[in-house]
Amino acid sequence: MSQPSAAGSMPSAFAEEWANDPREPLPLVGDERELLTRYLDHYRETLLLKCTGVPPESLSERTVPPSGLTLHGLLRHLAGVERWWFRIQLAGEAVPLLYYSDDDPDQDFDSLDGDPAEALAVWRAECARSREIAAAMELDGTGTHARTGRPVSLRRVLIHLLAEYAQHCGHADLLRERIDGATGH
Repeated sequence: MSQPSAAGSMPSAFAEEWANDPREPLPLVGDERELLTRYLDHYRETLLLKCTGVPPESLSERTVPPSGLTLHGLLRHLAGVERWWFRIQLAGEAVPLLYYSDDDPDQDFDSLDGDPAEALAVWRAECARSREIAAAMELDGTGTHARTGRPVSLRRVLIHLLAEYAQHCGHADLLRERIDGATGH
C-alpha cells in the first residue's frame, strides 16, 4: 500500500493505468456486499479490457509457451466458472457445463476452434446471470457445493471468484502484452 512520503506527496512510481480506462474507481469504503461485488465486477471489466481491441485470431494465439493459455481460453474458462459457481451450485439450475466433459475436461483452453466473439457473448451472459443470482441472495444464503453436498454461501463464492479472476487477470496481462505490447492495470 502506498503511503505519502515524508514531504506528504505521493510516490511517483505507480503502476500505469490502462489507457482510456472505462472502469469506475473502486470504493475505498462500503459494506461487505458492495465491496465484494464491486471488486468482482472490476476484475470482470479488467478481463474485458485485456481482450478489447485484439484481432479475433490473436485472442486464440498461444503467446507464452509452453503455456496453452489464451485470452479466448480465459473467456471460455471464466464463463464456465461463473456458470458452475453461481447457476449450478448457488441457484441449483440444471444447466449443462460449459466447455467441459469428463472425456475432455480441458475444452475451455484446448479446443479453440469456436468464435472468440461467441465466447465473449457467452461469458457476458454468464456474468449477467451471476449478478442476478447474487443480487437475489443474502451473503449468508447458501446453495449446495457439488463436490461435498454441503452448503456453500454466496460470500464464499464471491471470495472464490475474486481469487479466480485475480489470478486469471494476471495471466491476461501477460498474454495481452505479448500480443501487442499493451499494458496497464
